[in-house]
Amino acid sequence: MDIIFQKASEKEVALIQYLAERSWRSAYREILSAEQIDYMLAEMYSESELINQLQTLEYQYYIIIFEGNAVGFMGYELHYEPNTTKLHRLYLIPEVIGKGLGKAFISFLKARVADFGDQRIILNVNKNNPAKKIYDSQGFRVYGESVIDIGKGFVMDDYLMEHHL
Repeated sequence: MDIIFQKASEKEVALIQYLAERSWRSAYREILSAEQIDYMLAEMYSESELINQLQTLEYQYYIIIFEGNAVGFMGYELHYEPNTTKLHRLYLIPEVIGKGLGKAFISFLKARVADFGDQRIILNVNKNNPAKKIYDSQGFRVYGESVIDIGKGFVMDDYLMEHHL
């Protein structure tokens, strides 16, 4: 499989926004209302929000290049808690779902986290998101649940998952 993990910089903000739009509309259309998707994309993927994250040393983004095309991205934060990295974002465009790229991304993440000395990875996943199966298959386990008010009457209803390296 021809996969490249390319570290993102401020030059890739528009690409991350494009990939987020493509992946979110597909991944969440059966789970969240169109209004909530619009709201979350606007809040979480604004140019200023992405630039702020990309300028933070601990927050790292990678673009996944598959067969020469940008098909997804991952954003994680090293040392989010003591000895813990938080996976904030892992999204793929619909055309490449099921090709093993999510698992490849998680393997890449585990190696990066170990390189930086963290021993645990945590993440939130929507309770109705089929992607939870990928995390389960890669050794993540549910350790809690969370309902977060994100404003405008919307909530994120998630499982909290962890993996110990």
